[in-house]
Amino acid sequence: MQHTHAILFIALNFINLILKMSNIHVRIKDNTKKAAIKVLDEMGIDMSTAITMYLHQIVITQTIPFRLVTENGLTPQEEQEILMASAEAKRGINVKGPFKTKKPLRAHLTTL
Repeated sequence: MQHTHAILFIALNFINLILKMSNIHVRIKDNTKKAAIKVLDEMGIDMSTAITMYLHQIVITQTIPFRLVTENGLTPQEEQEILMASAEAKRGINVKGPFKTKKPLRAHLTTL
């Protein structure tokens, strides 16, 4: 009788665990999925485990658990700063030089 109760207890706990799981359906480009699977396979991690790890990190850190960058490897803010600096330079704002020789250029670069 105790053995039956133990099996029933284990079965109910297993069912309870299954009922607490959710499915997520994600649409993603096929080439992105294939590339990700290749990387994850090399790490010995399946897609489901990787996504579970990702979501756990979001919960733990209360943020996206990695630096969000553009295709240039910069954050959107860094890109915006570069674009603003470029626009200023085109208007002659915050520009040093031109330097007539290497010596004043090197002196200026050492101050940066």
